[in-house]
Amino acid sequence: MTKQTHWALALSIAMAMPSFAFAEQPRIFNKAGGVPELQAEHWYSIRDLGEGDDKTIEVYIYGEIGFWGITSGDFIRDLTDKDDGVSTVVVHFDTIGGDLFDGIAIHNTLRALGERCIARIDGACFSAGSVAACGAHRVEMADNAMLMIHNPWTFIAGDSEELRKTADMMDKAAEGIVASYQHRALNVDDAELRRMINDTTWLTAGEALAHGFVDEVLGAGQPLANNAALGKILNRYRNVPEAARKLLAQEDPPADPPEPIAPEPEPEPHSPAAAALAAQLTADCVAAGLADCAPALIKASGLKDEAAVKAELDRAKGIRAACLVAKKPDQVKDLVGEGLTVDQARLKLWDQLSTESGQVELDNRPPVDDQPQNTPHQPPAPSAVYAKRRDQSSKGGK
Repeated sequence: MTKQTHWALALSIAMAMPSFAFAEQPRIFNKAGGVPELQAEHWYSIRDLGEGDDKTIEVYIYGEIGFWGITSGDFIRDLTDKDDGVSTVVVHFDTIGGDLFDGIAIHNTLRALGERCIARIDGACFSAGSVAACGAHRVEMADNAMLMIHNPWTFIAGDSEELRKTADMMDKAAEGIVASYQHRALNVDDAELRRMINDTTWLTAGEALAHGFVDEVLGAGQPLANNAALGKILNRYRNVPEAARKLLAQEDPPADPPEPIAPEPEPEPHSPAAAALAAQLTADCVAAGLADCAPALIKASGLKDEAAVKAELDRAKGIRAACLVAKKPDQVKDLVGEGLTVDQARLKLWDQLSTESGQVELDNRPPVDDQPQNTPHQPPAPSAVYAKRRDQSSKGGK
């Protein structure tokens, strides 16, 4: 563990957050200082369309960029597997942003593809998403979509020197954002671009075209359905236009109700198979340090089969790992009991950490070792230390 703990996260510096991690440098996001209560569903895919000269590689980046969603490593690996070096690559964006440097890495990957790369903004393209999209040779934008640019954001814990270093690093990160946008032939000069970034500027398709961020405005697009849950994050941004709220508030049209599915028969509560699964799950929970979660996992799995039991145990292990990194081990039982996925639990922990980070706390205590102490230790009370010093001073320092 380093002397200073740097938290970074999912949800838009702000380019969204976190992973929960200890590192020498804080992670930088082009995202707001918070995330939705529950993670929105991600839709990320890379596939081939057509064959031969008509082949196109189609990519969908629908969701956050970085730890909570699509990482640059995943994107570059998957694209490398599909790319033949000649086919057109079309990348669709509908994202609220994410980790800045993941966005820059995607930007540079698209830029390296040259003239055969097209970015299409289908809905929201905020923060790190706009940085990534501007790496394409050609950028197209649906006429009802929205693009947003703004300064990087992070949060950090450390002494005054670490905070100064981080501020300097943030200024350099902002230069990376400016340079990324300037890879396009913009219709604004450097000073105006920096003003727009500093002011958190929201652009309609027409405005983005006029400023040179996009090359063409397309007809009515298909924004990502069920974006309403992402609307909460807009409360963290400045200068949010009503059009952006409407964009993320779109819902799917009413659909025909699905055919009812008969529930699968559950094992008898006292059947030998159920009893064996319950015993094994309880033993596995004890071995994993999750003994108090066993009842909730038994209930959630329904003791249907080994696969269901294993899935619930893996979920609990993932939540426990997230809680330990977030220094909130006491929340494992509650988060598991609520039936949250690992990602949902991480977001809930991040929301708590983000809220707590709003309070400035100067702490000069040494780092606490995660390992248990060999012997009980009670640090002296500050009042006792000061009293002893005053007593020594009155005796001439003897």
